[in-house]
Amino acid sequence: MTIAIRKPSLGSAATAFLAKPHKLLIDGKWVDAKSGETFPVEDPATEEVIAHVPAGDKADVDAAVAAARRAFESGPWSRILPGDRSRLVWRLGDLLEQHADEFAELEALDNGKPVTNARRDDVQGSINMFRYMAGWSTRLTGETIPVSSPGNWHVYTLREPVGVVGQIIPWNFPLMMAAWKLAPALAAGCTIVLKPAEQTPLTALRFGELIQEAGFPDGVVNIITGYGETAGAALANHPDVDKVAFTGSTEVGKLIVKAAAGNLKRVSLELGGKSPAIVFPDADIDRAISGTASAIFYNQGQCCTAGSRLFAHKSVYDRVVEGVSAEAGKIKIGHGLDPNVNLGPLVSKEQHNRVRGFLESGRKEGAEVVTGGNVPGNQGYFVEPTVLANTNRDMRVVREEIFGPVVCVQSFDDDDLEAVAKFANDTEYGLQASVWTRNLKVAHMMARKIRAGTICINNHNYGDPAWPFGGYKQSGWGREMGKEVMEHYTETKAIAALH
Repeated sequence: MTIAIRKPSLGSAATAFLAKPHKLLIDGKWVDAKSGETFPVEDPATEEVIAHVPAGDKADVDAAVAAARRAFESGPWSRILPGDRSRLVWRLGDLLEQHADEFAELEALDNGKPVTNARRDDVQGSINMFRYMAGWSTRLTGETIPVSSPGNWHVYTLREPVGVVGQIIPWNFPLMMAAWKLAPALAAGCTIVLKPAEQTPLTALRFGELIQEAGFPDGVVNIITGYGETAGAALANHPDVDKVAFTGSTEVGKLIVKAAAGNLKRVSLELGGKSPAIVFPDADIDRAISGTASAIFYNQGQCCTAGSRLFAHKSVYDRVVEGVSAEAGKIKIGHGLDPNVNLGPLVSKEQHNRVRGFLESGRKEGAEVVTGGNVPGNQGYFVEPTVLANTNRDMRVVREEIFGPVVCVQSFDDDDLEAVAKFANDTEYGLQASVWTRNLKVAHMMARKIRAGTICINNHNYGDPAWPFGGYKQSGWGREMGKEVMEHYTETKAIAALH
């Protein structure tokens, strides 16, 4: 692997945005936090402070929720036609496309991810999400119901927006996770208070400007930057929020559930993962090596779906370990703004220390470091892509979510699919899994046996706006994307009329 930790120049649009004073968006106005407090935003590749944003807290959340309630109950948003709502959501995709390069640069600078990935996946994926979800505004239909009660009855249902929604998004895909939550909520007719992660607030604030440019009424989308324990907790606790949507760690997800109990607000959670990638002996091994390496090293391993548990049949185990290690060796590490970089820094010092702690734990518990395992350079939050062999389920690195570019490889020698599925399911998580085989029967039988919300066959980290995404077990509640997500943002009202 090669290392090039150099900060390339930033485009003029992104530079101009960084230079502006950053504020909260509440009721269509850009305002300071009521406390007047701010906090720094860091470039994780250089550890430089690149901006300051408001440290919003409960008082700011209260103001934002009140604005969202007014917009939902009595503002023009409450009377807008479905077709007009659809056009506004579609317009967000168009505006994002017009500013795609700027958003990719801001995401790479703020999060650390490679700018080429940000442009191809994060920005384009967000554009696609708004365009897909725009169509749902005119497709949220009820139905007439034939009933058996005596009398002349007209019984039917309506689908109505759930109301004011609090949305708390993570730092690993800041723009895309905002799009995953904003697009369906807006299409359904909800109003929103969005709280980006404190580590990566920049693209959310820039996107707030696009929301205003698109023509959304004041108060429909409000954006509060701040810390999770203050602004995030206030939003989850708020008695006038009808639903909270959260993406992040399982630990914080459990706190969200407790906070939501006060008014029994609806909750959807997309949480952690420890996803298995299973390579059968008949797989296209070259394709499996490339695919499973990407499954763990993509986005610095900071994916809830990361293929962090790699199971290879004993007959191909050595070849898979050697191949994935060779793929790791080809990776160029450096500043995310460098278009030639494949792997950027981890998002923060806290995350850097966490991953380093797992690497030390793996060594102590007897894992073999085949490649990587070190911290390159003396600046930035970088970790080498790492392959740990001879691992077992008793090790912390195998049981717990690392959220870094670290894969734990294990072999299996049983051709019984039930036994293989038992390995895959031996985790408290159940978000994604991948199966690598040429045998269609094996592929689809394994897909049925693995307890995970998304299964990939001969690929990993797949996503599409029409593909419902979410997990089993402690990987969360509910689904993002697809038609299923609209269940989170609508209520079903049943009406019975006696004639």
